[in-house]
Amino acid sequence: MTDIDIDIDTGIATENQMDDLIAKNKKLQKENKLLKKGNSKAVRKYKLEQSLKPYQAELIKMQKYLEETGKRMIILFEGRDASGKGGTIRRVTRYMNEKHYRIVALGKPTEEQKTQWFFQKYINHLPAGGEVVLFDRSWYNRSMVEPVFGFCTDQEYKNFMKGVIGFEKDLVRQGTILVKLYFSVTREEQARRFNRRKTDLLRQWKLSEVDVQAQERWDDFTNVKYVMLKKTHTAPAPWTIIRSNDKHQARLNAMKTILNSVPYERLDSDLDFVPDSSIVYSGAHEIEIMEAQRLREGKFVT
Repeated sequence: MTDIDIDIDTGIATENQMDDLIAKNKKLQKENKLLKKGNSKAVRKYKLEQSLKPYQAELIKMQKYLEETGKRMIILFEGRDASGKGGTIRRVTRYMNEKHYRIVALGKPTEEQKTQWFFQKYINHLPAGGEVVLFDRSWYNRSMVEPVFGFCTDQEYKNFMKGVIGFEKDLVRQGTILVKLYFSVTREEQARRFNRRKTDLLRQWKLSEVDVQAQERWDDFTNVKYVMLKKTHTAPAPWTIIRSNDKHQARLNAMKTILNSVPYERLDSDLDFVPDSSIVYSGAHEIEIMEAQRLREGKFVT
């Protein structure tokens, strides 16, 4: 904004400057009106973030219960690229005690790790008593990304699919609370998010070579997703599917799912802890949906 020159003799602004003032005032009034109506994108986002806070408070209470009882908790965040895993993890942990949770996102295995038992590198990151570990992708890389891109052999894949059930059963048998979340995004929404990453300077770092190929290999990922759910959705360690086209609803319902997995005393018993049935599905129901799609259309879709 430029300063207004006032005539020294009259103390009155010029006509052009008055017009400029009037125009700017109208613009400010319009912006203020939008803010009051809640039509501003920033205001809408703020309100959505505020609506998560009661559940984030519950997560703190849940964490305190784990600390007091010495319980261990693992939360797996799986799903396609750009399905909203990272954003959900940030909301889940935003107000939690940093001393008692860890986010684990492992990179490519080292040469040494390639010679080890597959689960060994993950065991090194499992929680101690009173701790929560959130895996941003987990051992299920071996059943999703690796077979699609040829990063593992067929035998390595088969060995994993046979061994993971016993591995998770043992974790649960020994008292670990295990929550397995699969974030499910549609092909169209994934493409939209990838395009945004290409043009948004703040998100370009998220775009990888694997992302570029994700759309081309959509059907391959869908096929291995079906096999993974079919073989690893078990009574001790079930999958929960989170529809994540709507990021806010995915985050909210993921929080509800996590909170419902721990028998802590609620901070606010009047809060709605029931997941939205249009957002949250059991792994068994997702298998049924996919099998129905295959019968109707000749292939899996989701």
